[in-house]
Amino acid sequence: MSFDATFWVAVSFVIFFGALVYFKIPKKINDLLGNMISDIKKEIDESEKLRSETKNMLNEAQKKLDSADKEVNKILKQAKDDSEKLVLEMNEKFHNSSEIKKNTAQQKINQMKENAIKEIKNTSVKIAVESVKKIISTSVDKSKLDNLFDKNLEETKAELKKINS
Repeated sequence: MSFDATFWVAVSFVIFFGALVYFKIPKKINDLLGNMISDIKKEIDESEKLRSETKNMLNEAQKKLDSADKEVNKILKQAKDDSEKLVLEMNEKFHNSSEIKKNTAQQKINQMKENAIKEIKNTSVKIAVESVKKIISTSVDKSKLDNLFDKNLEETKAELKKINS
């Protein structure tokens, strides 16, 4: 019997699959593929874990950044409020100082005015007394002059006491 090439291809095919089964090649391939699948699953799980950790870290960093922004805004607001208060305080101090200087100057002016009035009155009294002395000495005799002088001296003293008090 003569076998053609198809028969020998079929026999070699059966022998090949038999050798594969005998040496447990499908099981080894299956185990190898299973190991690769489990390794890939482990890597995927690990990458998922890393992704979630990264997301948590990002959220924490964002919260810290937001907190820092709030703190910066709070500090800026506080600084602005403090500077406004300082400006108002300095303005008030300036006006108070200006008012004090104005009042002091006014007091000095009033005091100088009062001193000038007193000096004018004193001078005018002296001039009047001297004038009266001259008039009396030239127009009145000595005895009348002494009496009139004493009388006028007492009146002048009384007037000066009224003015000085």
